[in-house]
Amino acid sequence: MTTELRVLRQTEWDDWYGNLLRAFGGMEESTEERELWKELTEFDRSIGIWDEGSCVGTAGAFSFRLTVPGGASVPAAGVTMVSVAGTHRRRGVLTSMMRRQLDDVRSWGEPLAVLTASEPAIYSRFGYGAATFQLGAEIDTSRVELAVPDGTDDVRVRYATPADVLDACEAVYARLVPGRPGMLARRPGWERVGLLDPASERNGASALQCVIAERDGEITGYARFRAKPGWGVGGHDGTVTVSALAALDPATDAALWRFLFGIDLMTTLAVHGRPVDEGWQHLVSDIRRCRPRLRDALHVRLVDAAAALEVRTYQTPVDVVFEVEDAFCPWNEGRWRLTGDAKGAACARTADAADLALSVRELGAAYLGGVSLASLAAAGRVRELRQGALAEASLAFGSAVAPWLPHGF
Repeated sequence: MTTELRVLRQTEWDDWYGNLLRAFGGMEESTEERELWKELTEFDRSIGIWDEGSCVGTAGAFSFRLTVPGGASVPAAGVTMVSVAGTHRRRGVLTSMMRRQLDDVRSWGEPLAVLTASEPAIYSRFGYGAATFQLGAEIDTSRVELAVPDGTDDVRVRYATPADVLDACEAVYARLVPGRPGMLARRPGWERVGLLDPASERNGASALQCVIAERDGEITGYARFRAKPGWGVGGHDGTVTVSALAALDPATDAALWRFLFGIDLMTTLAVHGRPVDEGWQHLVSDIRRCRPRLRDALHVRLVDAAAALEVRTYQTPVDVVFEVEDAFCPWNEGRWRLTGDAKGAACARTADAADLALSVRELGAAYLGGVSLASLAAAGRVRELRQGALAEASLAFGSAVAPWLPHGF
């Protein structure tokens, strides 16, 4: 097999993107979706593999900024659109693209690469660790009640056309980004992804609807959703599916959830991809009837381990030497002394004895504070070499709020 690995040319996008869609089952997209993804594609950060003129492998890397513990907004390569043609599986195509991509990310000076995995087992081989999780639920609103906090009645909720209030909703989102690790600062164009509403994907539900929350003339939150009517032998049995919800304070958050719980003719509220520590879980009368469930979301890869560890802060003072194993990016291998606290950190090579031994995958999993080093040690993925080092580092790496990826890419 003679193949060519190179940067994507604009004239090749249709072939490149077509290979991606075929690899994901030949899914169809609306013209609006296709045009938006072409517009968002960063050609100089996208690569492909060609075999006799046909594209057989694809991979891209959006230029994101990711919030890390402490609130810093850090450059991160958003790995995306990865595919290998079925005719070229198990021939090293994916490995060669991952090799090229991580080398590129390092050359760009970006300390992190992040992705959402169609198959997590694939990317763990390349040093990615599952760092954030997301909450889903199917809430029986006919039997679950909300106990809202004081001030909820002061919030006005009103319908709005999604596109008409897009700028105001984006302003709310932008204010939330620094406060939660894992959130992405949206670059121009990305705000339109949340408004994509192809009829083919509604599955019988309504077009996208939106409500905004206001208090004292200020927009303090919003929710986007679709409603699908249904009727059974006992009467109405509709479902509301939430696609986005953001609020600047607890009263606004509660007002939006109360609205969604109370939509006429609906008995199920379906939510997906929410923060695992979201407050509504403490407002409901019966969490069991909400049928909560977890799944992995953002996978993190430390491309420059020392730089990545230095740009975040730590809950408690930490002084620990890591023995890092990273066969795929050997520049990260070896012993690193991390010292830091809530004000800042430093990380440098050292010849001192190691306190903890782990692979770069475990560092990635723990990086945003949502997965504890102690839990990874309980699975045998982190080894404590100095007594007390695990507890020290595990506490320091934690986050007061759970990391969360607000949308896919």
